[in-house]
Amino acid sequence: MQVSVTEAAANLNELIQAAINGEEVIVLNGDRPAIKFTPIVTIRPDRQPGSAKGLIWVSDDFDEPLEEFKEYME
Repeated sequence: MQVSVTEAAANLNELIQAAINGEEVIVLNGDRPAIKFTPIVTIRPDRQPGSAKGLIWVSDDFDEPLEEFKEYME
């Protein structure tokens, strides 16, 4: 879709909504393209529960006191 600057100023909300819906909107300054409205596409993969299984491990003695801090534990 191509519109003039005057048309764009009068119908900005509609043009933004058209861009959000996937339409490319070009605003013309005279007969030259000046601005292009396009939607910002964010690609975010769907979360998969358990997808990190096996990648992270915790040692059996994880919560045991550290030898270096033994004097502070008394």
